[in-house]
Parts: sequence; C-alpha cells; structure tokens
Amino acid sequence: MRTKLLLLTFLLMLPLALPSQELKGIDEIAPFSEGLAAVRQGEKWGFIDENGTLVIDFRNDVYWNNDADTSKSDISGVRYPMFQEGRCLITKNVEDGIAVYGFMDTKGKTIIEPQFLNVFPFKNGYTTGVLFDKALKGKNEFKLDIYEFKFFDVLLDASGEIDEYFERRHNILMTKKRYQVPTIGAKYLAENLVAIYGKNQGWEIRKLALKN
Repeated sequence: MRTKLLLLTFLLMLPLALPSQELKGIDEIAPFSEGLAAVRQGEKWGFIDENGTLVIDFRNDVYWNNDADTSKSDISGVRYPMFQEGRCLITKNVEDGIAVYGFMDTKGKTIIEPQFLNVFPFKNGYTTGVLFDKALKGKNEFKLDIYEFKFFDVLLDASGEIDEYFERRHNILMTKKRYQVPTIGAKYLAENLVAIYGKNQGWEIRKLALKN
C-alpha cells in the first residue's frame, strides 16, 4: 500500500518537473521593459516574462511600426510594443481605415479603448494625446446616420479618465488619402505642469490642479 502511495505521489509531481513549453516560430523579439518582452509571430505580438513564459497571448491589435522614427516620442517613434508604467499601445481602425490608439495593461486587458489619433507614453501616471470624438447628429434625407467629428488635445490618467480638455483641433481630415497623423498640441511636463501649443503663439507653460 505504501509503495502505491509513493508511486501516486511521484506521478502527481512529475508534470511539475517537466520543462516549460518552448516558444517556436518567433519572427522578432523586442527588448525587455518592466519585466516583459514582446515576441512576434507574423503580424501578431505576444509577451513573455523573464522566465520565457508567454503571459500575454498573441494578438493582432498590439501597435508597432517597422518604419518608426525612434527620435520621436509619439506613436511615430514606436518601433516595438513595450510597456511603460504598466501600459502598452493597442490600435484599431475606424473611419476609412484610419488608426486610433489606446492602452492595455500587463495582463492584456484593455484599460483605455482606442480613441486617440496620436498619444505620448505615460509619465508619472499621465499622458497627453489627440482625442477623436465621433457624435451622432441625426439622419439625412436618405435616413443615413450623420456624424460630427471633434478633435481635442487632452490630458488623461492611466485609468483612461480625461482630466483636462485643452485646445479643440481643426483641419484634421478623416479620409485615408488626405489624412495625416496630427501632432500633439499638449505635453505633460511634471506634476501639475503642462505645455500647450497655440498656433502663431508657440508653447505656453500652464499649471494645473490635478486630482491625486
């Protein structure tokens, strides 16, 4: 009886002693950041931890840009998917195939739905971006929905709450042939301090009273 119990115990423990499953067919590996590294298979990215375990499964909404200008800090400079302050960029296409951006957390959960035409990485729990707001105005004579597009420079926190609306943006054309990624007209500088860009006025330093 004792021999059977020992054998049963050994069999139960055996899977724990086996090596972890190896990842194969990886096309690209990004540098580690905050304990996670992005790995690419085709057009999909997943994330491994420092033990090589796949902790975020492969998905096709993780943002990256093979032609990134890494001298820039907005979306145009994102070469690899990377976490900064627990947030990583995700993307989806909206009007006429134009991309908008949001953020997921280190569990792969979408925390901020894609809704920004451009956005900086988080710094001290905050970031700025260009918000795309699409509002239904009614229907036309053919009973087709009519929408109004609005664009704002905003300040948001890591939960996605918009803390400040700054300048309303104009002349952003939401058609693929004429669209250009807008520059961000607001920068988070430090706690309660931002810079706002005004046309023909340059940058203005502005103090805020942010909620803690």
